[in-house]
Amino acid sequence: MKITLSLIKADIGGVGGHTKPSEKVLETVRAFIEAKGQYLLTDHRVFYTGDDIAVLMTHTNGPKHEKIHQLVWDAFVAGTEVAKSQGLYGAGQDLLKDAFTGNIQGMGPGVAEIEFEERPNESVMVFTMDKTEPGAFNLPMYLAFADPMWSPGLLVAPEMNKGFTFEIIDTEYLEADKVIRLNAPEDLYDIAALLRETRRYVVRSIYSRKYPDQHVVSVATTRLKHIAGKYVGKDDPVALVRVQKMFPATEEMGACFRNAHYVGGDCRGSHQQPLMPVPINSPASVHYCIPIVQGITFSMRNGKMTEWVDVFVDPFWDYVRQKAAEKSIAMREQGFTEPSMLPREELEYGGIVERLNRLDSTFELKHD
Repeated sequence: MKITLSLIKADIGGVGGHTKPSEKVLETVRAFIEAKGQYLLTDHRVFYTGDDIAVLMTHTNGPKHEKIHQLVWDAFVAGTEVAKSQGLYGAGQDLLKDAFTGNIQGMGPGVAEIEFEERPNESVMVFTMDKTEPGAFNLPMYLAFADPMWSPGLLVAPEMNKGFTFEIIDTEYLEADKVIRLNAPEDLYDIAALLRETRRYVVRSIYSRKYPDQHVVSVATTRLKHIAGKYVGKDDPVALVRVQKMFPATEEMGACFRNAHYVGGDCRGSHQQPLMPVPINSPASVHYCIPIVQGITFSMRNGKMTEWVDVFVDPFWDYVRQKAAEKSIAMREQGFTEPSMLPREELEYGGIVERLNRLDSTFELKHD
């Protein structure tokens, strides 16, 4: 029997700004999923990352299933009504369409899904980010699935020796999904050349090469600005990663977030800032909404999830958070100049772009 893991996340309102959902909004979403999903879902969990609410589900209906997606959309709509009644900031911010049209993808919320036959010991990691873009996953996924310096299983685990296939999407091509499949290690330099452009090329999926039917990674690649036609907030991506044995170990995957690498986003979506790993159910930071990533890992059997382990809560990650704080301050001290502030084409609030366009029109050509 094939099990589908579906992870859907959206910002539908924050307390006093972009901080966290209120307890009443969170409980509204949780109660809706519990009541309406009892005959659709095998199991589920609801949690938050910054001001985003995430719904993690197991079921047997396959990816992009209309009833599964509508369940979550309707739960977010119900939560939005509560957020509006409480005067929360950005109520319904990520719900960019007026009505559900059969698939929640392309409507605002971030979606990651994987369908697979369970292994006897199925282990899964879930990562959720706030205040950043889908390309923030590029470097950790490259390190875990293509770099033996970071992921020694690529050398020592026989089932990983053949490497992995990366499916990379061009997020600037709006007419349809424009994707390329490249194999590690043969296409390593091509993969690196694409993934360095984090605001355009994004890892969407990763597959085993020894077992080509094994879908290992799914990343949400939603770009809100393309849906709305204007800035409405950062994309706040999510990812599902199957781990252990024929895939990178839990510890190998987790370690690839220790860099606190720079990503685009932050307050007003305007700056390069380090990605800080934080415990699950953490509010966004009031230090410019530094981009954050949360992670959990759990086991599964017949679609039933065990309790989760909060992978970034142990004392080691205090050091990484300290490093991220220092990197954040150092970059922010550079103020409005590049590379601290993003280049013009990536500034999603219109004010500075309008200002620059106005100034461009006043330049005069002077011939000596």
